[in-house]
Amino acid sequence: MFDIGASELLMIVIIAVVVIGPKDMPMALRTAGRWIGKMRRISGHFRSGIDAMVREAELEDMERKWREQNEAIMKAHPHLPSGADIDLEQMGPPSVSAEARRTASSAGTDETSREAEPQLPLPPP
Repeated sequence: MFDIGASELLMIVIIAVVVIGPKDMPMALRTAGRWIGKMRRISGHFRSGIDAMVREAELEDMERKWREQNEAIMKAHPHLPSGADIDLEQMGPPSVSAEARRTASSAGTDETSREAEPQLPLPPP
């Protein structure tokens, strides 16, 4: 990140010991650690905000592409009804095929049941 070599780091440590002194060095290192921690938290918060903005921009771009593709499909096939054009009251209830009725009656259930309940084995005594 900063491209600091071993000799440069050693020089910084020697200057810090001379300027700060060995007695106050632990307190200075703690203070420096707190500042570095604050900078990392702020940069992480900033980075997550930027990432969120990028995701929102990508989502808006995908929605725009989807809308364009949807419009192109609707223009290419105008005879297909859209969801708003279908009148559900005129369609009536869904019809049950004869095979579905046979399957339901052979399973021992009536036509109104949606699924046959699974038969679970009894627990051991």
